[in-house]
Amino acid sequence: MIDDFAKIHLHDKIRGVREALVWKLEGLPEADVRRPMTPTGTSLLGLVTHNTFSDARYFGEVFDRTPPIDLPPWDTPGWWDAGHRATDDETRADILDLYRRVGAHVDATIEDLSIDAPGYVPWWDEHVMLLNVMAARLCDATRHAGHADILRESIDGSVGVNPPGA
Repeated sequence: MIDDFAKIHLHDKIRGVREALVWKLEGLPEADVRRPMTPTGTSLLGLVTHNTFSDARYFGEVFDRTPPIDLPPWDTPGWWDAGHRATDDETRADILDLYRRVGAHVDATIEDLSIDAPGYVPWWDEHVMLLNVMAARLCDATRHAGHADILRESIDGSVGVNPPGA
């Protein structure tokens, strides 16, 4: 019984963080969602791109499930850094559409597998369960949603988990 509760609870939190990250882009001009706001080049759209690739890899490769995105092998030099940037030829709509499709893949993976389903994270060199991946991705996505909070507040003063009025 606790397994079902934990899985549902973590899944709800993962979806909530996903939605919070998307709303951070709402109402902003293209230049603002793409603007590098830190010395390392972090942007709002880059945070969405990063979470897209991370979710696809963790809920795809780790459990031998094919995500809706082509990913280079995890140990390809430079892929990780490239996954933090939105390229000039990628539109906001394209990136958000892919994030939503990967989100649907994440949701399906979580729904299809038991919380103790086995997986393997090659970049950790560790055998895991779905529980481990859900917790790791929730922590990482929440961290990046916090980054997005700060970036959005710096742009127009908007704060919070939900859009104003929600």
